[in-house]
Amino acid sequence: MDNSNLDKGLGIHARRVIAYIVLIVLTFLCLFWFYVLFVNATRSHSDLSKGFSPMFGTNLVTNWKNLMAGTLPVVRGMLNSFIIAGASAILCTYFSSMTAYAIHAYDFKCKNAIFTFILMVMTIPTQVTALGFVQLMGKMKLMDSFVPLIVPAIAAPVTFFYMKQYMESALPLAIVEAARIDGSGEFRTFNTIVVPMMKPAIAVQAIFTFVSSWNNYFTPALILTTDTKKTLPILIAQLRSADWLKFDMGQVYMMIAFSIFPVIIVYLILSRSIVQGVALGGVKG
Repeated sequence: MDNSNLDKGLGIHARRVIAYIVLIVLTFLCLFWFYVLFVNATRSHSDLSKGFSPMFGTNLVTNWKNLMAGTLPVVRGMLNSFIIAGASAILCTYFSSMTAYAIHAYDFKCKNAIFTFILMVMTIPTQVTALGFVQLMGKMKLMDSFVPLIVPAIAAPVTFFYMKQYMESALPLAIVEAARIDGSGEFRTFNTIVVPMMKPAIAVQAIFTFVSSWNNYFTPALILTTDTKKTLPILIAQLRSADWLKFDMGQVYMMIAFSIFPVIIVYLILSRSIVQGVALGGVKG
């Protein structure tokens, strides 16, 4: 009996060691590329042409000055990305939560059909509708504007589906019914009761939506034409496609490093809620 318990304990310990080793390897693989990026941002174009080096260079300040002295409006591009990504994250998470709440808390005709239709929209790639979308924005006089990049973010089937699954595990309908009995209106119930209970899920989808919008190149490249309105991904692409006489890989790495700092900061701010939201979102009670 003692030997059996001992073998079981050793087996559990071995699995735990293996799990930690795998997590350490995965963590290293994830963080290594950030390290490479920051190292390359400190090296000159000539040093980068010689190949990779794990040692930090001495051209960090020079690369930054050259980037700021260039013709591209880098700071303005970051502000544009902040406006678009921030507004998209707020609108997407709020209205997706509201839609998920309507499907979760109400019984009405064609409820299942509407839910299925929303999920079907998830299968349609953005590229398929791009031409029609651009033509529509042109007819509505919204080209070279932030509106086509922010407002469509309200309709996010992936975010809706996650919120719906989270509500099924973390939002008892008894709480909603109790609020109705106490005389609370539907919007008040949603804003003061449901939204606070959904904070972990909202944090998860806010960072996902923010990062997705921040890194989005395809749609902004079709809509935005003025340099002062372009986002960072477009400016990075322009910097990479510069004439070979003016091309500076150190500036490119510096700009990429500059562009990911806001994402890292947002993630660090929301990290605790993100971990909690991912854990609870995967459990259906």
